[in-house]
Amino acid sequence: MPLNRRTFLGTSAAVGAGAAMAGGSAVPAAAHGHGHGHGHGRPPKRYSFTVMGTTDLHGNVFNWDYFTDKEFDDKDHNDVGLAKISTLVEQVRREKGRGNTLLIDAGDTIQGTQLSYYYAKVDPITARRGPVHPMAQAMNAIGYDAAALGNHEFNYGIPVLRKFEEQCVFPLLGANALDAKSLRPAFAPYVIKRMRTPFGRDVRVAVLGLTNPGVAIWDKANVSGKMVFPGLEEQAAKFVPRLRSMGADVVIVSAHSGTSGTSSYGDQVPHVENAAALVAEQVPGIDAILVGHAHLEIPEYFVENERTGKKVVLSEPLKWGQRLTLFDFDLVWERGRWVVERAGSRVLNSNAVAEDPKITRLLADEHRKVVAYVNQVIGTSSAAMSTAEAAWKDEPIIDLINVVQTETVKAALAGGAYASLPVLSQASCFSRTARIPEGDVTIRDAAGLYPFENTLEARVLTGAQVREYLEFSARYYVRTAAGAPVDTSKLTNAENIPDYNYDAVSGLTYEIDIAKPNGSRIVNLSFEGKPIDPAAEFVLAVNNYRASGGGNFPHVAGAKQVWANSEEIRNTIISWVRAKGSVDAAQFASVDWRLTRDGSPVF
Repeated sequence: MPLNRRTFLGTSAAVGAGAAMAGGSAVPAAAHGHGHGHGHGRPPKRYSFTVMGTTDLHGNVFNWDYFTDKEFDDKDHNDVGLAKISTLVEQVRREKGRGNTLLIDAGDTIQGTQLSYYYAKVDPITARRGPVHPMAQAMNAIGYDAAALGNHEFNYGIPVLRKFEEQCVFPLLGANALDAKSLRPAFAPYVIKRMRTPFGRDVRVAVLGLTNPGVAIWDKANVSGKMVFPGLEEQAAKFVPRLRSMGADVVIVSAHSGTSGTSSYGDQVPHVENAAALVAEQVPGIDAILVGHAHLEIPEYFVENERTGKKVVLSEPLKWGQRLTLFDFDLVWERGRWVVERAGSRVLNSNAVAEDPKITRLLADEHRKVVAYVNQVIGTSSAAMSTAEAAWKDEPIIDLINVVQTETVKAALAGGAYASLPVLSQASCFSRTARIPEGDVTIRDAAGLYPFENTLEARVLTGAQVREYLEFSARYYVRTAAGAPVDTSKLTNAENIPDYNYDAVSGLTYEIDIAKPNGSRIVNLSFEGKPIDPAAEFVLAVNNYRASGGGNFPHVAGAKQVWANSEEIRNTIISWVRAKGSVDAAQFASVDWRLTRDGSPVF
């Protein structure tokens, strides 16, 4: 029987997990013989099964890009969405026998597209008689067995997450998401599934879910005082032996945590952010880890456990439903128990199949509603604006992001201890194809300026720190001698720095002398017409990625945070345009920075 919430809660009260039959008793191709034991020349009993895995679905059901208003496509022609995953899952179930498969996820499910935003904020699932979240509907229909919590599950607050959990007929797992007061798991830590074999003795498969300890920082506003997030290694070390003592034959960890062993956000994260390989290395008794969070594709990666020498298989399918991981397990019956003889993994590409009409039909209404929503007109613009040249010129479209951020932070700090400090703002050219048309502006246009799910914070920096921040940013330009020809296609992205790691800062004026070496490019840095005072204090309106150490910019991760919120910046931009009604670049656009060589402007 599938695991539904009622049976799950009934069986989980004592130990925080449930057991359910995976259903079916089809004999897989690899199951041989019906004898008992190895005697009399009989072949040993063998059983094979497959665990399928997804991660970082980020609200993708359809192979659709709500910002371009057309089918999703990228340079590698990947496809996205659960409708594609559903087709792959059904193929695998047909091939292996449904009863010989499980399907799990490693988190970051309910945030990332305008589809998921709509059902968190516009027509929220938490409303009385509210809708069922499209991700819950799709995952229930596909037949997931369990999903780990990702850090983005907490973006919309705990009530939205709890409602989503209630709407799922499979458990959301988080062994290291603890209630702040009792320090007991706030979600089911694990689930035990039984695979029926032709030999009378079921295989017990435990799935342990671990989330990212960074939640404590990135969603502080939503979880502070309510939940705490210890490290993955310590919680795995606590639960894996318990699962083995409860009779688990196979232990799989679903971890919303990458494999690199590092934290991309500097030392802000209280425990290692990307700890999946460390868990495999340090905690004996794990057979496989479904990896998430890092948005990388890892078909198969083996880590040797330092205590047992046993190899643990890790796999991370590519984000948004672009890949499906398959873990294949071959078991043999030895000394009265099932033992994993071999475990391997691979990934399937979702662009090789069509969308499952069962899923597209199920959510056709929700999709239509969201397409209509993103195409709503929220205001007008007096002129067309584009990011086409924003990587090397101070363009009005980037000024728009900065003016929205500056006004938002000023309003938030008004009347408080930091109200008198000047507010600066950073913004990046995330996409060189974003545009605000002349005339009607839609939600889609405004949201396209900010394709990432970043939120806004305010940090205090000194004038001297601001200068170092700008110098760090200016490394983005290829050094070009005065008088040498300038080719814009070769001017940017020095040292492979991506566009999103080049910041333009508003509220100051400065020049970037690209003829000079890194570290001495910022010239004529002024505030209110005078050279900046190195000791003066400024508030920087900054996105949470940058503030948490993303891009490794100096000073900002360690700077005092004076305000933060959990609203995505792109939605703040949408609200600003809607409130103003019209966007008039003449009111906010100004050239605050320019590229120069020996004092002469490049453009």
